Amino acid sequence: MTNLDQLCINTIRILAADAIQKADSGHPGAPMGDADMAYVLWTEFLRHNPSNPKWPNRDRFVLSAGHASMLLYSLLHLCGYDITMDDIKNFRQLDSKTPGHPEYNPECGIEVSTGPLGLGFAVGVGMAMAEKYLSRMFNKPGFKIVDYKIYGIVSDGDIMEGVSYEAASIAGHLKLGNIIYLYSDNKTTIDGSTDLTFTENVAKRFDSMNWHVENVDGYDLNDIKRAINRAKNETNRPSLLIVRTHLGFGSPNKQNVPDIHGAPLGEVELKLTKENLGWPQKKFHIPKDALKHFRNAIETGEKHESNWNELFKRYKEKYPELSNRWEKIIGCKYKINWQEKFPDFEPNAGNIATRSASGKVINDIADILPHFIGGSADLTPSNVTAMKKFGNIYESEGGRNIHFGIREHAMAAIMSGMALSKMLIPFGGTYLVFSDYMIPAIRLSALMKVHVIYILTHDSIGVGEDGPSHHPISQLTNLRAMPDLLVIRPADANEVIVAWEIAIEKTDGPIALIFTRQSVPIIDRSVYASHQELKKGGYILADCEGTPEIILIATGSEVHPTLEAYEELKSQGIKARLVVIPSFELFEEQSDDYKESVLPSNVEKRLAVEAGATLGWYKYVGLKGDIIGIDRYGLSAPADLLFERFGFTKENILKKALALLNR
Repeated sequence: MTNLDQLCINTIRILAADAIQKADSGHPGAPMGDADMAYVLWTEFLRHNPSNPKWPNRDRFVLSAGHASMLLYSLLHLCGYDITMDDIKNFRQLDSKTPGHPEYNPECGIEVSTGPLGLGFAVGVGMAMAEKYLSRMFNKPGFKIVDYKIYGIVSDGDIMEGVSYEAASIAGHLKLGNIIYLYSDNKTTIDGSTDLTFTENVAKRFDSMNWHVENVDGYDLNDIKRAINRAKNETNRPSLLIVRTHLGFGSPNKQNVPDIHGAPLGEVELKLTKENLGWPQKKFHIPKDALKHFRNAIETGEKHESNWNELFKRYKEKYPELSNRWEKIIGCKYKINWQEKFPDFEPNAGNIATRSASGKVINDIADILPHFIGGSADLTPSNVTAMKKFGNIYESEGGRNIHFGIREHAMAAIMSGMALSKMLIPFGGTYLVFSDYMIPAIRLSALMKVHVIYILTHDSIGVGEDGPSHHPISQLTNLRAMPDLLVIRPADANEVIVAWEIAIEKTDGPIALIFTRQSVPIIDRSVYASHQELKKGGYILADCEGTPEIILIATGSEVHPTLEAYEELKSQGIKARLVVIPSFELFEEQSDDYKESVLPSNVEKRLAVEAGATLGWYKYVGLKGDIIGIDRYGLSAPADLLFERFGFTKENILKKALALLNR
């Protein structure tokens, strides 16, 4: 290690400690302990361009140990990204660019939001899958247009979390040699030594999953370099470099002490640490020689990108069709004429499950969009997610079907990683009830506003005989409560088409499409309102003359018995209106005037019908309305008997409506 190396490493270490001390909040242990390997990685291996953080062929860096955020912010500032010294000084402060855990901000070089441990690890696997898929699509001999690595720093906590195991398993199976993770093995967690809970042989575990594994000295720069170079030469195995580090390295009294994980050093210990490392007692001191060395990243990065631009120019001349595809994908220029490509399902075509209608739409979209890719968590036939004209990913030329295995949590995180390429539209399917496994990863996708599509089928007690363990009750409410997640539960095959149109065209966040297992009728749109109205989230499907006496509200499969009840009320001379709200989120985006026109405030007698928890419906029915829902677990029986038992029939809806009218 040269004097300059040591100067640069301590610059990272102390800059992080100073920022955390000023904030009087944060996690200094990991930035101080991991500074050496981060320095080597960022100055000698990571191909990146601070002048253009969105350069498509840059290497990706994932700080899965998101609590070490000041490590990342220090590196970004030192290398010349748009993270200023004022941003460093505003660490963890309101509206700063430097929040407590990294938040996706590609303009500043932050590739992914992290913090919930294990998720960054899994998102990185998705990034690697995207790189491998895109390289197969675009690369030609002599033209490696897509050729980047996924580097990451992961912690003991990341390795303990189940989602990292799920993701590691599929990464090894898919031979993702473009992943290089540095595991900061400091053997210390908040509760104390990892010996309290974590005594497994991590190396053997990852070796058994087809990972290249090495043990590395975290403070021997040459050892770190040799290990990364060997990992770069692995083409058929992802790499886990187990780097032995010390939490809070350099602190005389707190190194390897659990308290340093999540609390500032304190002014006294910070002073002693600076003395121990031979550092001036100035705050936020950055030596000129260190800054100059780090800022070489700007010139080096511009050279990397310039070389790639020259390569792409020659590629464009030789492969104009492929380069045109590249530019259409990266510019979001693929457009679908939905009315022309997706003719309406005819009402006389018979009943069809919305999952089956979705399967047809998926295959039609796949014919049009080469960057539409996805699969299922081992439920492909049940979710109807197979793209029939395309083989399995990586196993056949142009393969696009992903078998995620029974790994719902990792699937959701991986999808975010794929979407972060900004060149793919990933989808993934499972049963709605199993969305519970995915919630942390769905939440992360919503935080980052990435374009992923969750296909959640078997959406109610219509699952039938599988029983209460497989009947979703609270899941719709859970998903609707999540900010920046768009949830759509279509009523019939034609609403499915519109739901998919929204899912493809809306690029600023995740979408959850909720589909039935059981077959449902196709609503005659020549008699009732057009399914295109779904784009408003909620609309009047059937109405009366003048002001209604009662408003019926429903979604999904429950629209059909509610429509029958509406017709019966109408035949009795009762002024009724039927409103469907397949998407609460889209409905809430509409103007107050529109919402008032659909649900007029002077009509207080309202009855909502949905085979799920009632909690979310009170906003729309008010205190004088009623709800037919399920606030208990289901039963094991055929679906039609369950719908009858729980009151989702024309007769019960009519009974409840009449009782409401007679109050």
